[in-house]
Amino acid sequence: MKKKNRELWIVKAGSQMVIDGGPMLIRSWMNQVDELAKSGNIDIIWVTSGAIASAKKISGKSALNIAEKQALSAIGQPHVISQYLLALGERGRKGAQVLLTADDIASSKRRRHLSRSLTTLLKWKYLPILNENDAVSIEEIQFGDNDRLSALVAIHMKASRLILLTDVDGLYDKDPKRLKKNETAKLIPHLISVKASLLKSLSKSSKSEMGKGGMYSKLLAAKMVNSRGITCHLVKGDLPNALLNITSLPSGTRIDPKPRKGALR
Repeated sequence: MKKKNRELWIVKAGSQMVIDGGPMLIRSWMNQVDELAKSGNIDIIWVTSGAIASAKKISGKSALNIAEKQALSAIGQPHVISQYLLALGERGRKGAQVLLTADDIASSKRRRHLSRSLTTLLKWKYLPILNENDAVSIEEIQFGDNDRLSALVAIHMKASRLILLTDVDGLYDKDPKRLKKNETAKLIPHLISVKASLLKSLSKSSKSEMGKGGMYSKLLAAKMVNSRGITCHLVKGDLPNALLNITSLPSGTRIDPKPRKGALR
């Protein structure tokens, strides 16, 4: 019998989740990564935010300009990666840190080198843990909290799914934080592609407290990967077994690409 090909997921954890959840939540995530690798035939490339937010928390310093944010990133990144490595070690697994800039993705030569490096790490059963190299690059400091980075990696590595772990339950038909008491917001469990009208309806200035993410940047990421046939999931990251349940008992919002003309349904 032909062995089933392994599936590749890109999972991105936002700053709010990393900081609020702390070591316990990171341990839960890494336990799930281990389970998926062993029994789910699934490889994962992990994209994490939280370096700047972590540095603010442990140093008590604030950032008033880009240079100070970059300095905070250099302080916080070792702290964040150490939590992941410790959690992986408890399951007998290992991780590898990969720091990227937008130029690394834009350059075809660097993309090829990145692909070879990530593929080798997966072959060696190391979990690649990616973050924007904010100490030298400012793009993700200003935009997206790694949402765009994770989408670009998913496209380049030809992943089957992009999973964005957030601090909300998913996409709602209305903003639940801005509604009056007599109004209700309904979770949208499934969406076929991201329409321009939906993006237009969302405020670009809607940001999370810790990071620069928000539903707008997440839907932009979903739109990017959908254009390459990749499914995107918006999932509340601290739900029990959030990753393990992606295919069996999905929560949050699943955003599928439009079926191609002539494709079987």
